[in-house]
Amino acid sequence: MLRLHRMMGAIVVGATLATVPFAALAQQTINLTAIDGYPPRALWVKEFIEFYIPEVDKRLAASGKYKINWTQAWSGQIAKPTGVIDAMEQGLGDIGIITIPFHEDKLPLNNLPYNLPFTSSDPQLVGKVMDELANKVPEFRKQFEKLNQVLLTNYSTIDSYDIFTRREVKSAADLKGVRINAAGANMRFLDPVGAVGVRGSLADYYNNIKTGVTEGCVMWVEGAASFKLQEVAPYYIKVGFGTAVNKSLTVNANTWAKLPPEVQTVLKEVAIAYRDRLGKLASELGASSLKAYTAGGGKVVEVSDAERREWAKKLPSLGKEWAANADKAGLPGTAFLSAFMNEIRAAGGKPLRDWDKE
Repeated sequence: MLRLHRMMGAIVVGATLATVPFAALAQQTINLTAIDGYPPRALWVKEFIEFYIPEVDKRLAASGKYKINWTQAWSGQIAKPTGVIDAMEQGLGDIGIITIPFHEDKLPLNNLPYNLPFTSSDPQLVGKVMDELANKVPEFRKQFEKLNQVLLTNYSTIDSYDIFTRREVKSAADLKGVRINAAGANMRFLDPVGAVGVRGSLADYYNNIKTGVTEGCVMWVEGAASFKLQEVAPYYIKVGFGTAVNKSLTVNANTWAKLPPEVQTVLKEVAIAYRDRLGKLASELGASSLKAYTAGGGKVVEVSDAERREWAKKLPSLGKEWAANADKAGLPGTAFLSAFMNEIRAAGGKPLRDWDKE
C-alpha cells in the first residue's frame, strides 16, 4: 500500500511540473553592472533607475527566458563622471552613461552639437537626429568600437544651456572677466562677452562656486535646480544657447558579445524609449525647475533677442572649424555638419546661424 501511495505521489508531482512553462524552469540570470559618476538625483540616472531598469525587466519577463541581476554603481563608486568612458572600455561596468562634452578627442562626432550654439532647444529632436546619423554614418559607431563599447543611444537631458552666476549680472557686458565653469566645447560660447571658461563637471560646480574657484557655470535650469545651484549662483542669465546631445548609453563590447539576442534587442529598444522619455522630460521640467530655482532665492536675468543675435554673430565659425578639424582627422566632418543642420531645419528648427553655410 505504501509503495502505491509513493507511485501516486510521483505521478502527481510529474503532472504538476508538466504544467509549469519550460521557459520558467530554464530561466537564465544575467549579471549586469550599470555605472555613472553622477548621483541618482541627476535626471538621467534617476530615469535609468526608475524607467530603464524596470522596463527592461518587464519586457524580458514576457518570455521568461532571461532575468537580469542589476548592480547599480552611481556617484563615482566605480568611476567619476569623466572616467566612465575608460571604466567601460576596461570592463569595470557592463552598461554605462557617458557624458559627451568631456571627450572631444575620443568622440568628436558626438560633440558636434556643442559647436553649434543657438541652433535648437528641442532635446527630443536633437537626440533623434544624432541616432539617425549614427545609423547612417559608419564612423560614428566606430568611435565606440575603438573604445571596446557598443552604442545603444545618444540623448539630451538639456532644454537649453544658460549661465548661472554668483555675482549680480544685469546684462551680457557684466560677464567680462567672470570665471565660468563649463564641460567642454561650450566654454567657447563665452568668448563674445569676455567671460573666462574653466573646464569642470556638474558634480563639482556647487563647491567650485561656493569656494570661489569659479564664479558661475554654463548649465540648464533643471540641472541647476536639482543640484541646488541657487544657493551659490542665484543669478540665472537666460541666454538660450540651446541643447546638445550630452549623453550616450553604451555596453561593454565583451559583455555584449555574451548576451543572448533577445536581451540585446530589449536593451536596444528600451534605450530608444529612454532617450525619448528624457528628451520629453527635459522640455517639460523647465518650468517647474525654474519655480524651484527662484523659490530658493534665484533671480532671472533675461537676455534680449537683440543681445542674443549679437552674441551669436560675434562667435567664431565654430561649426566650420569643427568640420575642418574632423576632415583632417579622416572623419566626414563637413558632410556630418551639413546632414545635422539639414535635419534640424527640415524639422522646423530656425538656427540663429546656419553654421554649415558660412
